[in-house]
Amino acid sequence: QVQLVESGGGSVQAGGSLRLSCAASGYKNARGSIAWFRQAPGKEREGVAVIGLRGGTTYYADSVKGRFSISPDNAKNTVYLEMNSLKPDDTAMYYCAAAQSIPARWRERSGYNFWGQGTQVTVSS
Repeated sequence: QVQLVESGGGSVQAGGSLRLSCAASGYKNARGSIAWFRQAPGKEREGVAVIGLRGGTTYYADSVKGRFSISPDNAKNTVYLEMNSLKPDDTAMYYCAAAQSIPARWRERSGYNFWGQGTQVTVSS
């Protein structure tokens, strides 16, 4: 049974930083991928970053390039999302998701088999 648990969300002012964690249990697919998605009220859930756990390939949404960084800690079965220079537009519920590989359309939720419950990020101006 795969379980993903997010943590690290909170409230920060614009320009601040947060680090989100996605702890995975029961997930032993070394060729798989972990992605971070976010969903703001009234908006579609969108992928912001993904990492391939075997080769370390990463992709980012244009809106977060240069500000967000995704990285794994394989010893802890955890994937982090380091978020810097946060903006009010980054306010959303953030979810991590797992797939057997990096989906061709990695930003679409349909490519992922497992999801966490989410952690809220609120950025005030």
